[in-house]
Amino acid sequence: MKKTIVIVAVLVIISCYGITEVRSDASDHRYKEGDPVPLYANKVGPFHNPSETYRYFDLPFCSSGHVTEKKEALGEVLNGDRLVSAPYKLDFKKDKDTEVACKRKLSKDDVAHFRNAVQKDYYFQMYYDDLPIWGFIGKVDKEGKDDPSEYKYFLFKHIQFEVSYNKDRVIEIMAHMDPQSLVDLTEDKEVEAEFMYTVKWKETEIPFEKRMEKYSQSSSLPHHLEIHWFSIINSCVTVLLLTGFLATILMRVLKNDFMKYAQDEEAADDQEETGWKYIHGDVFRFPKYKSLFAAALGSGSQLFTLTVFIFMLALVGVFYPYNRGALFTALVVIYALTSGIAGYTASSFYCQLEGKNWVRNLLLTGCLFCGPLFLTFCFLNTVAIAYSATAALPFGTIVVIVLIWTLVTSPLLVLGGIAGKNSKAEFQAPCRTTKYPREIPPLPWYRSTLPQMAMAGFLPFSAIYIELYYIFASVWGHRIYTIYSILFIVFIILLIVTAFITVALTYFQLAAEDHEWWWRSFLCGGSTGLFIYGYCLYYYYARSDMSGFMQTSFFFGYMACICYGFFLMLGAVGFRASLLFVRHIYRSIKCE
Repeated sequence: MKKTIVIVAVLVIISCYGITEVRSDASDHRYKEGDPVPLYANKVGPFHNPSETYRYFDLPFCSSGHVTEKKEALGEVLNGDRLVSAPYKLDFKKDKDTEVACKRKLSKDDVAHFRNAVQKDYYFQMYYDDLPIWGFIGKVDKEGKDDPSEYKYFLFKHIQFEVSYNKDRVIEIMAHMDPQSLVDLTEDKEVEAEFMYTVKWKETEIPFEKRMEKYSQSSSLPHHLEIHWFSIINSCVTVLLLTGFLATILMRVLKNDFMKYAQDEEAADDQEETGWKYIHGDVFRFPKYKSLFAAALGSGSQLFTLTVFIFMLALVGVFYPYNRGALFTALVVIYALTSGIAGYTASSFYCQLEGKNWVRNLLLTGCLFCGPLFLTFCFLNTVAIAYSATAALPFGTIVVIVLIWTLVTSPLLVLGGIAGKNSKAEFQAPCRTTKYPREIPPLPWYRSTLPQMAMAGFLPFSAIYIELYYIFASVWGHRIYTIYSILFIVFIILLIVTAFITVALTYFQLAAEDHEWWWRSFLCGGSTGLFIYGYCLYYYYARSDMSGFMQTSFFFGYMACICYGFFLMLGAVGFRASLLFVRHIYRSIKCE
């Protein structure tokens, strides 16, 4: 198993290093005065609906000539990027003053199209030498008007570019829309639109290697950092309280239990046992639906490994701002390469549980997370196609992903499964399991599964909820998030709290003579995923301005998959922690 993990780690690092090298080589351009510098128009869309983006020329902008499409990497396509040559020409160190890019006579339909876009706060995005440019395409004049029918709509037709350079390299670019140069879109009538641009170059001392720092610093402002550190302190207090509770209460109770059981054994062998020792013959009885349980454990272990590798890449600076598609590429590649871990974990544990049909277990493991994700993708991709949005993946990209799953993910899953089956590891149970299970005594309602899951999920969620806002604002908004070190600390705290609270609830369950703790520990550990999905509802309605069927379906659809992934990952963590704890306490007493 250790060799497998090392091989997977090496493959992941090599693959992702290659991905980042391609990106850095593509952007490390040197220019001479007058050289053309690539400017690509990417996409347009409603500002408050980050998933609802369209191609730049889906709006009736004019072009200065033949429009060429840039070839995108896999991650860029998954990110919804569709780069095409822009109508503006920004040659290196060449100033231009109010130059006409192109002219177009806008028909009534074109005017209505632009007006609808301005009404929805459409923005545009471009890339100049891999530096991002943002701007709104127009504005709505609401001053002194209460009735929406009196609003006036205008299209910006003059962009002012300010470009900074250091010797032979582009360092920074800013774009401003001229508020005086407008096209009136209020009425449905044909209008002439003359799109113009101005370019001003200025020298700067900022080195090329630091040109992306200004985007990273926006998430590291002092008031933001204060909130992040408050979040960590709040989480650490939660961890300290929880560990203190376990150390003082749980360990003291266990110590008393050990002393009591030792005295009972010395005093009388026929004395009736009570508490968690009473069920020592049932506590290691294998759970129901063992194939599903092993598959969930395998998928959770794979997702945990995936998350750790993503954090490693983030901490070494791979996911710098506007490194287009790097995160999506890394997710696809690492998930494919770590599928062997899911196969090995699920198959070996299934065989430890004396399962016979390991092939079916392997198929279940492969489909447990990918199945719901694939169904969600099919629905959402159909919605994106209906909207003609850039979120709709081209057929070629879908073929590439299917080939990756067929030629990399599935073979590694099978190889991991075969290795797990051949490991012939036996389940380590300190106590012998009796032939017939004991009857579980009647328990109060708050000791049932759902109340226990609610208690187990609340504490880990409370440790991360402040950081969740910034993550959501980055993924489902336009905020830049780069403080991965703080996020990693919060992730470690999440794991610790999840493990501790699951162990505590498992002890109380066993003390109540309920020996069916296997599934309960997994469900309690993973219940934080349900709380995160509950936060999605709050964020959508209270903290965002998202609207429309496409954006709503994308938000809740993909967040359901992410929260399901969290459920599997944290469920595996909770079960592993509980298994260590249960083995420890039953190894500490003499069981016949």
